[in-house]
Amino acid sequence: MGDEPDRPPKSAALANFERMLATGKDSALLRYSIGNEHVKAGDFGAAIGALEQAVTLDATYTAAWKLYASALEHVGRHAEALDAYRRGLVVARQRGDRQAEKEMTVFARRIERKLNSPA
Repeated sequence: MGDEPDRPPKSAALANFERMLATGKDSALLRYSIGNEHVKAGDFGAAIGALEQAVTLDATYTAAWKLYASALEHVGRHAEALDAYRRGLVVARQRGDRQAEKEMTVFARRIERKLNSPA
């Protein structure tokens, strides 16, 4: 599953996180950590799956929303990325996470301009 030819080799951290998951230790933080390792390796498809699980497990996880949206954007899923940024913005505002709110606002506006500009 992990080291297929089209995927980068796993980092030691990713292998460790996946072992934890295999033993039944599932959490939003663990899924976020797995997603983050996939992003570092440039495997955005795998990152999206893990990060989607992270926000499903904890819909108030601001950092997971931001990384999830970014991974979606990297693979060209702009409308979904915009939706994830918007959902993350709501969470950031509710939690008072001003820095994440500012960052996601900038990223969301960039996608909005891209989606609204003529092809």
